[in-house]
Amino acid sequence: MADSPVYILTDPDALADAAADRFIALAADAIAARGSAAVALAGGSTPRAMNARLAASPRREQLDWTKLRFFFGDERCVPPDHPDSNYRMTRETLFAPLDIAPTQIERVLAEDEPHAAAAAYDDALRAALGPAPVFDIVFLGMGPDGHTASLFPGTIAGIDENRLAVANFVPKFDSYRVTLTPRVLNAARQITITAAGAEKAGALAAVIDGPREPDTFPAQLIAPQSGELAWLVDAAAAAQLRPSAALQREPAAPRR
Repeated sequence: MADSPVYILTDPDALADAAADRFIALAADAIAARGSAAVALAGGSTPRAMNARLAASPRREQLDWTKLRFFFGDERCVPPDHPDSNYRMTRETLFAPLDIAPTQIERVLAEDEPHAAAAAYDDALRAALGPAPVFDIVFLGMGPDGHTASLFPGTIAGIDENRLAVANFVPKFDSYRVTLTPRVLNAARQITITAAGAEKAGALAAVIDGPREPDTFPAQLIAPQSGELAWLVDAAAAAQLRPSAALQREPAAPRR
């Protein structure tokens, strides 16, 4: 974690702007290099705000959106129209405003039995991206407990790393969630983790500056094999970070 850049933005609005600009730059680079971009998206407040910016001018005109294929890093086990659905949030804030074709979207069939939904998503990933999928872009969030995707504290030991997607039981919510595994997340070319708010400051400091304890702080599991990881955080979330060369108080432009 110490070698990954941490971009500190002033507030959640600046963070959402930086995340949207980073998305545009990374997607444009992937399209230029490979003709298309496979993207894994997150749920939450920052992705919602990022999506709204991407769907509005001038950013919406800066990409050929037909060249993107969309997946999800995780999903709650609810129907697609449920208020808690990551797919619903993304459909309302990004897919519908941009008129993204259904053929470009691979949603989790989270209304099905959780293990069946995870197995189906595993199969869908392999069919779309091959047996060893490499996402061009992964956006993740981090919770106040240090979880990312639906990799929660105390649940890591039970995750089958031979799978690309699993049904992970989360005791704090007494429910399953479907999540991509660290195996497939860490194969990505570009991973961006966002975090905003003072309630995340302790976990962020533990993840970045603390000892390696991934079962306690699962965001520590995110370590790209050959790709790049960058953090976008606001000043409140960064309040407990130690001074470091990795901290950068500037817009988060990716290396090109």
